[in-house]
Amino acid sequence: MIPIAPHVTAFFQERLPIERRASSHTSDSYAYAFKLLLEYASERLNVAPSQLHLEQIDAPLVVGFLNHLETVRANGPSSRNVRLAAIKSFMHFMEFREPSAMEQIRRILAIPPKKAETRLVRHLTVAEMQAIMNAPEPTGWDGLRDRAMLHLCFAAGLRVSELVGLQLADVTLQPSASILVHGKGRRERCLPLWKVTAKALRAWLAIRGTGLAPQLFLNARSQPMTRAGFEYILNKHVKSAAGSCPSLAAKHVSPHVLRHTCALTVLQATKDLRKVSLWLGHAHMQTTEIYTRADPSIKLEALEAMVAPKLRSGRFKATDELIASLTSRPVMRRTKPPN
Repeated sequence: MIPIAPHVTAFFQERLPIERRASSHTSDSYAYAFKLLLEYASERLNVAPSQLHLEQIDAPLVVGFLNHLETVRANGPSSRNVRLAAIKSFMHFMEFREPSAMEQIRRILAIPPKKAETRLVRHLTVAEMQAIMNAPEPTGWDGLRDRAMLHLCFAAGLRVSELVGLQLADVTLQPSASILVHGKGRRERCLPLWKVTAKALRAWLAIRGTGLAPQLFLNARSQPMTRAGFEYILNKHVKSAAGSCPSLAAKHVSPHVLRHTCALTVLQATKDLRKVSLWLGHAHMQTTEIYTRADPSIKLEALEAMVAPKLRSGRFKATDELIASLTSRPVMRRTKPPN
Protein backbone atom coordinates (compact mmCIF):
# COMPACT_ATOMS: atom_id res chain seq x y z
CA MET A 1 0.00 0.00 0.00
CA ILE A 2 1.31 3.45 -0.98
CA PRO A 3 0.60 6.32 1.46
CA ILE A 4 -0.71 9.27 -0.50
CA ALA A 5 0.17 12.07 1.96
CA PRO A 6 3.92 12.32 1.05
CA HIS A 7 3.10 12.46 -2.66
CA VAL A 8 0.47 15.18 -2.19
CA THR A 9 3.01 17.21 -0.21
CA ALA A 10 5.64 16.78 -2.93
CA PHE A 11 3.09 17.71 -5.60
CA PHE A 12 2.33 21.07 -3.97
CA GLN A 13 5.86 21.85 -2.76
CA GLU A 14 7.90 20.65 -5.73
CA ARG A 15 5.84 19.80 -8.80
CA LEU A 16 3.64 22.88 -9.06
CA PRO A 17 5.91 25.73 -7.88
CA ILE A 18 9.30 24.42 -9.09
CA GLU A 19 8.79 22.06 -12.03
CA ARG A 20 5.66 23.64 -13.51
CA ARG A 21 6.15 27.20 -12.20
CA ALA A 22 2.43 27.33 -11.50
CA SER A 23 1.02 30.58 -10.18
CA SER A 24 -0.28 30.90 -6.64
CA HIS A 25 -3.84 31.03 -8.01
CA THR A 26 -3.39 27.66 -9.73
CA SER A 27 -1.86 26.14 -6.61
CA ASP A 28 -4.70 27.46 -4.46
CA SER A 29 -7.31 26.08 -6.87
CA TYR A 30 -5.64 22.64 -6.95
CA ALA A 31 -5.25 22.63 -3.17
CA TYR A 32 -8.96 23.31 -2.72
CA ALA A 33 -9.81 20.52 -5.14
CA PHE A 34 -7.70 18.06 -3.14
CA LYS A 35 -9.18 19.27 0.12
CA LEU A 36 -12.63 18.37 -1.19
CA LEU A 37 -11.42 15.05 -2.66
CA LEU A 38 -9.64 13.87 0.49
CA GLU A 39 -12.55 14.90 2.72
CA TYR A 40 -14.92 12.94 0.47
CA ALA A 41 -12.64 9.88 0.44
CA SER A 42 -12.16 10.08 4.21
CA GLU A 43 -15.88 10.14 4.87
CA ARG A 44 -16.65 7.40 2.38
CA LEU A 45 -13.86 5.03 3.46
CA ASN A 46 -13.94 5.97 7.15
CA VAL A 47 -10.20 6.69 7.10
CA ALA A 48 -8.40 9.83 8.24
CA PRO A 49 -7.18 11.91 5.24
CA SER A 50 -3.54 11.57 6.31
CA GLN A 51 -3.93 7.76 6.40
CA LEU A 52 -5.33 7.34 2.91
CA HIS A 53 -3.44 5.24 0.37
CA LEU A 54 -3.05 5.79 -3.36
CA GLU A 55 -4.77 2.48 -4.14
CA GLN A 56 -7.94 3.82 -2.45
CA ILE A 57 -8.16 6.81 -4.80
CA ASP A 58 -9.28 4.74 -7.79
CA ALA A 59 -11.44 5.63 -10.79
CA PRO A 60 -14.81 4.68 -9.19
CA LEU A 61 -14.05 6.83 -6.16
CA VAL A 62 -13.05 9.79 -8.35
CA VAL A 63 -16.23 9.42 -10.43
CA GLY A 64 -18.25 9.27 -7.21
CA PHE A 65 -16.50 12.43 -6.02
CA LEU A 66 -17.33 14.25 -9.26
CA ASN A 67 -20.98 13.22 -8.97
CA HIS A 68 -20.92 14.38 -5.34
CA LEU A 69 -19.76 17.82 -6.49
CA GLU A 70 -22.73 18.15 -8.84
CA THR A 71 -25.47 16.62 -6.70
CA VAL A 72 -24.54 17.66 -3.16
CA ARG A 73 -22.42 20.79 -3.66
CA ALA A 74 -24.47 21.95 -6.69
CA ASN A 75 -21.33 22.57 -8.79
CA GLY A 76 -21.79 23.10 -12.51
CA PRO A 77 -19.92 21.18 -15.23
CA SER A 78 -17.20 23.85 -15.43
CA SER A 79 -16.36 23.60 -11.72
CA ARG A 80 -16.48 19.81 -11.97
CA ASN A 81 -14.00 19.88 -14.83
CA VAL A 82 -11.63 22.16 -12.91
CA ARG A 83 -11.52 19.68 -10.00
CA LEU A 84 -10.98 16.81 -12.45
CA ALA A 85 -8.09 18.70 -14.09
CA ALA A 86 -6.39 19.03 -10.69
CA ILE A 87 -6.73 15.29 -10.04
CA LYS A 88 -5.38 14.42 -13.50
CA SER A 89 -2.40 16.74 -13.02
CA PHE A 90 -1.55 14.89 -9.80
CA MET A 91 -1.95 11.50 -11.51
CA HIS A 92 0.45 12.54 -14.28
CA PHE A 93 2.89 13.42 -11.51
CA MET A 94 2.41 9.94 -10.02
CA GLU A 95 3.08 8.13 -13.29
CA PHE A 96 6.85 8.21 -12.88
CA ARG A 97 6.87 8.18 -9.06
CA GLU A 98 4.83 4.97 -8.69
CA PRO A 99 4.95 2.90 -11.92
CA SER A 100 3.32 -0.01 -10.12
CA ALA A 101 0.06 1.97 -10.00
CA MET A 102 0.08 2.72 -13.74
CA GLU A 103 -3.10 0.80 -14.54
CA GLN A 104 -5.05 2.58 -11.81
CA ILE A 105 -3.65 5.96 -12.89
CA ARG A 106 -4.53 5.38 -16.54
CA ARG A 107 -8.12 4.60 -15.60
CA ILE A 108 -8.40 7.93 -13.78
CA LEU A 109 -6.79 9.79 -16.66
CA ALA A 110 -9.38 8.25 -18.99
CA ILE A 111 -12.29 9.89 -17.13
CA PRO A 112 -13.73 12.37 -19.65
CA PRO A 113 -14.64 15.95 -18.77
CA LYS A 114 -18.31 16.83 -18.88
CA LYS A 115 -19.59 19.02 -21.67
CA ALA A 116 -20.80 22.39 -20.46
CA GLU A 117 -23.40 24.62 -22.05
CA THR A 118 -21.97 27.58 -23.94
CA ARG A 119 -24.14 30.52 -22.95
CA LEU A 120 -23.93 34.15 -23.89
CA VAL A 121 -21.73 36.13 -21.51
CA ARG A 122 -23.57 38.32 -19.05
CA HIS A 123 -22.79 42.00 -19.36
CA LEU A 124 -24.14 45.41 -18.42
CA THR A 125 -25.48 48.27 -20.49
CA VAL A 126 -23.76 51.65 -20.56
CA ALA A 127 -26.40 53.12 -18.24
CA GLU A 128 -26.08 50.24 -15.75
CA MET A 129 -22.29 50.44 -15.68
CA GLN A 130 -22.39 54.20 -15.21
CA ALA A 131 -24.86 53.88 -12.34
CA ILE A 132 -22.57 51.43 -10.51
CA MET A 133 -19.50 53.63 -10.91
CA ASN A 134 -21.47 56.65 -9.66
CA ALA A 135 -22.73 54.78 -6.58
CA PRO A 136 -19.74 55.37 -4.23
CA GLU A 137 -19.76 58.79 -2.54
CA PRO A 138 -16.40 60.40 -3.40
CA THR A 139 -16.14 62.19 -0.07
CA GLY A 140 -14.56 59.72 2.35
CA TRP A 141 -11.68 57.26 2.47
CA ASP A 142 -13.75 54.21 1.57
CA GLY A 143 -15.80 56.06 -1.05
CA LEU A 144 -12.72 57.19 -2.99
CA ARG A 145 -11.23 53.70 -2.72
CA ASP A 146 -14.41 52.00 -3.93
CA ARG A 147 -14.78 54.40 -6.85
CA ALA A 148 -11.16 53.81 -7.92
CA MET A 149 -11.59 50.02 -7.69
CA LEU A 150 -14.80 49.98 -9.72
CA HIS A 151 -13.38 52.28 -12.40
CA LEU A 152 -10.17 50.27 -12.66
CA CYS A 153 -11.86 46.86 -12.68
CA PHE A 154 -14.13 47.91 -15.55
CA ALA A 155 -11.74 50.08 -17.59
CA ALA A 156 -8.92 47.52 -17.56
CA GLY A 157 -11.15 44.42 -17.72
CA LEU A 158 -9.39 42.96 -14.70
CA ARG A 159 -10.00 39.62 -13.09
CA VAL A 160 -10.71 40.07 -9.40
CA SER A 161 -7.41 38.36 -8.54
CA GLU A 162 -5.58 40.82 -10.80
CA LEU A 163 -7.33 43.78 -9.18
CA VAL A 164 -6.57 42.87 -5.57
CA GLY A 165 -3.04 41.80 -6.56
CA LEU A 166 -2.08 45.21 -7.99
CA GLN A 167 0.74 46.90 -6.12
CA LEU A 168 1.77 50.54 -5.90
CA ALA A 169 4.81 49.77 -8.07
CA ASP A 170 2.47 48.59 -10.85
CA VAL A 171 0.89 52.05 -11.25
CA THR A 172 2.36 54.75 -13.50
CA LEU A 173 0.68 58.16 -13.58
CA GLN A 174 3.30 60.23 -15.45
CA PRO A 175 3.72 61.04 -18.27
CA SER A 176 0.67 58.95 -19.16
CA ALA A 177 -1.40 56.82 -16.81
CA SER A 178 -1.02 53.03 -17.11
CA ILE A 179 -0.93 49.89 -14.98
CA LEU A 180 1.11 46.70 -15.16
CA VAL A 181 -1.18 43.69 -14.73
CA HIS A 182 0.12 40.30 -13.60
CA GLY A 183 -2.33 37.90 -15.23
CA LYS A 184 -2.92 34.17 -15.40
CA GLY A 185 -0.11 31.93 -16.54
CA ARG A 186 2.49 34.53 -15.50
CA ARG A 187 1.48 36.70 -18.45
CA GLU A 188 1.99 40.42 -17.90
CA ARG A 189 0.28 43.19 -19.84
CA CYS A 190 0.55 46.98 -19.68
CA LEU A 191 -2.73 48.86 -20.08
CA PRO A 192 -3.33 52.60 -20.54
CA LEU A 193 -6.05 54.23 -18.47
CA TRP A 194 -8.87 56.58 -19.36
CA LYS A 195 -8.47 60.09 -18.00
CA VAL A 196 -11.49 59.62 -15.72
CA THR A 197 -10.01 56.36 -14.38
CA ALA A 198 -6.63 58.00 -13.78
CA LYS A 199 -8.40 60.86 -11.98
CA ALA A 200 -10.20 58.41 -9.66
CA LEU A 201 -6.93 56.60 -9.02
CA ARG A 202 -5.06 59.81 -8.17
CA ALA A 203 -7.80 60.81 -5.73
CA TRP A 204 -7.45 57.45 -3.97
CA LEU A 205 -3.65 57.59 -3.81
CA ALA A 206 -3.81 61.09 -2.31
CA ILE A 207 -5.59 59.78 0.81
CA ARG A 208 -4.45 56.14 0.82
CA GLY A 209 -1.84 56.73 3.48
CA THR A 210 1.30 54.76 4.14
CA GLY A 211 -0.07 51.30 4.85
CA LEU A 212 2.24 48.44 5.63
CA ALA A 213 1.01 46.44 2.66
CA PRO A 214 2.42 47.13 -0.82
CA GLN A 215 -0.92 46.38 -2.48
CA LEU A 216 -2.71 49.27 -4.18
CA PHE A 217 -6.05 48.73 -2.48
CA LEU A 218 -6.42 48.20 1.26
CA ASN A 219 -9.31 47.38 3.54
CA ALA A 220 -10.37 49.33 6.63
CA ARG A 221 -7.63 47.61 8.69
CA SER A 222 -4.92 48.73 6.24
CA GLN A 223 -4.53 45.13 5.08
CA PRO A 224 -4.58 44.01 1.43
CA MET A 225 -8.03 43.92 -0.13
CA THR A 226 -9.29 40.37 -0.63
CA ARG A 227 -11.46 38.83 -3.34
CA ALA A 228 -14.35 38.45 -0.91
CA GLY A 229 -13.87 42.04 0.24
CA PHE A 230 -14.19 43.43 -3.26
CA GLU A 231 -17.19 41.23 -4.04
CA TYR A 232 -18.90 42.59 -0.91
CA ILE A 233 -18.13 46.18 -1.96
CA LEU A 234 -19.41 45.56 -5.48
CA ASN A 235 -22.66 44.01 -4.26
CA LYS A 236 -23.19 46.94 -1.90
CA HIS A 237 -22.86 49.51 -4.66
CA VAL A 238 -24.94 47.48 -7.11
CA LYS A 239 -27.83 47.54 -4.63
CA SER A 240 -27.35 51.28 -4.20
CA ALA A 241 -27.21 51.86 -7.96
CA ALA A 242 -30.44 49.89 -8.47
CA GLY A 243 -32.30 52.88 -7.02
CA SER A 244 -31.41 55.03 -10.03
CA CYS A 245 -31.17 52.13 -12.52
CA PRO A 246 -33.97 49.61 -11.72
CA SER A 247 -32.79 47.05 -14.30
CA LEU A 248 -29.83 46.22 -12.01
CA ALA A 249 -32.19 44.73 -9.44
CA ALA A 250 -32.83 41.75 -11.71
CA LYS A 251 -29.16 41.08 -12.50
CA HIS A 252 -26.45 39.22 -10.63
CA VAL A 253 -23.39 41.44 -11.01
CA SER A 254 -20.11 39.70 -10.20
CA PRO A 255 -16.60 41.10 -10.74
CA HIS A 256 -16.34 38.99 -13.90
CA VAL A 257 -19.45 40.69 -15.31
CA LEU A 258 -17.49 43.97 -15.23
CA ARG A 259 -14.72 42.23 -17.19
CA HIS A 260 -17.23 40.98 -19.77
CA THR A 261 -18.70 44.48 -20.06
CA CYS A 262 -15.24 45.92 -20.70
CA ALA A 263 -14.56 43.29 -23.38
CA LEU A 264 -17.74 44.10 -25.27
CA THR A 265 -17.03 47.82 -24.98
CA VAL A 266 -13.60 47.34 -26.55
CA LEU A 267 -15.04 45.06 -29.24
CA GLN A 268 -17.75 47.54 -30.20
CA ALA A 269 -15.21 50.37 -30.32
CA THR A 270 -12.49 48.59 -32.33
CA LYS A 271 -14.29 45.74 -34.17
CA ASP A 272 -11.00 43.88 -33.64
CA LEU A 273 -11.09 40.63 -31.70
CA ARG A 274 -7.29 40.56 -31.45
CA LYS A 275 -7.28 43.84 -29.53
CA VAL A 276 -9.88 42.48 -27.13
CA SER A 277 -7.71 39.41 -26.54
CA LEU A 278 -4.64 41.55 -25.82
CA TRP A 279 -6.62 43.84 -23.52
CA LEU A 280 -7.96 40.96 -21.43
CA GLY A 281 -4.73 38.97 -21.42
CA HIS A 282 -6.15 35.83 -23.03
CA ALA A 283 -3.68 33.11 -23.98
CA HIS A 284 -5.75 31.91 -26.96
CA MET A 285 -8.05 33.69 -29.39
CA GLN A 286 -10.62 30.93 -28.97
CA THR A 287 -11.29 32.24 -25.47
CA THR A 288 -12.09 35.70 -26.83
CA GLU A 289 -14.51 34.44 -29.47
CA ILE A 290 -17.31 34.16 -26.89
CA TYR A 291 -17.77 37.94 -27.17
CA THR A 292 -18.61 37.79 -30.87
CA ARG A 293 -21.66 35.70 -30.00
CA ALA A 294 -22.87 38.31 -27.51
CA ASP A 295 -22.35 41.36 -29.76
CA PRO A 296 -25.26 41.68 -32.25
CA SER A 297 -23.61 44.56 -34.14
CA ILE A 298 -21.06 42.18 -35.69
CA LYS A 299 -23.85 39.93 -36.96
CA LEU A 300 -25.79 42.92 -38.29
CA GLU A 301 -22.77 43.99 -40.33
CA ALA A 302 -22.56 40.50 -41.81
CA LEU A 303 -26.29 40.52 -42.52
CA GLU A 304 -26.11 43.86 -44.32
CA ALA A 305 -23.19 42.63 -46.44
CA MET A 306 -25.14 39.62 -47.72
CA VAL A 307 -27.86 39.49 -50.35
CA ALA A 308 -30.87 37.56 -49.16
CA PRO A 309 -32.07 34.85 -51.56
CA LYS A 310 -35.41 35.37 -53.25
CA LEU A 311 -38.34 33.15 -52.38
CA ARG A 312 -40.28 31.55 -55.21
CA SER A 313 -43.95 32.33 -54.90
CA GLY A 314 -46.48 29.53 -54.95
CA ARG A 315 -48.75 27.43 -52.82
CA PHE A 316 -47.52 24.97 -50.26
CA LYS A 317 -49.09 21.55 -50.45
CA ALA A 318 -50.47 19.99 -47.33
CA THR A 319 -48.45 17.13 -45.88
CA ASP A 320 -49.77 13.63 -46.47
CA GLU A 321 -51.91 12.50 -43.54
CA LEU A 322 -49.86 9.35 -42.92
CA ILE A 323 -46.55 11.27 -42.96
CA ALA A 324 -48.07 13.92 -40.70
CA SER A 325 -49.18 11.29 -38.19
CA LEU A 326 -45.69 9.80 -38.13
CA THR A 327 -44.02 13.19 -37.80
CA SER A 328 -46.22 14.27 -34.90
CA ARG A 329 -45.65 11.11 -32.86
CA PRO A 330 -43.73 11.69 -29.60
CA VAL A 331 -40.24 10.27 -29.46
CA MET A 332 -40.19 7.07 -27.42
CA ARG A 333 -37.17 6.88 -25.12
CA ARG A 334 -35.86 3.50 -24.07
CA THR A 335 -35.73 3.22 -20.29
CA LYS A 336 -33.83 -0.05 -20.09
CA PRO A 337 -31.72 -2.13 -22.48
CA PRO A 338 -33.47 -4.86 -24.43
CA ASN A 339 -33.13 -8.46 -23.39
